[in-house]
Amino acid sequence: MITALAAAKAYASQGAMSIGSIGSIGGGGAAKGVDFGDLLKNAMNEVTQTSKAAEMKVAEQVTGKAELIDVVTAISSAEASLETVMAVRDQVISAYQEIMRMPI
Repeated sequence: MITALAAAKAYASQGAMSIGSIGSIGGGGAAKGVDFGDLLKNAMNEVTQTSKAAEMKVAEQVTGKAELIDVVTAISSAEASLETVMAVRDQVISAYQEIMRMPI
């Protein structure tokens, strides 16, 4: 199971946690921030691509065109990507539930 720390490290490795990259505080608006929706869309595309690559490696292994270690590596990569997305999803749901519990 992936931890919140591992998810944060993966998020940081994307370069999205650098100072001023998410957006600017105040009315300056000079620096263009990263759109959270685009960040999630890119993550989902990456998960889809790694899953398809793993499926292709399994098909190649069945036909005898790929080594077993390549299949295991592709499946592990797809699993790690999926676990990262699930961890982010869980954190978003948790944050939403916490916001909904706040008194008005």
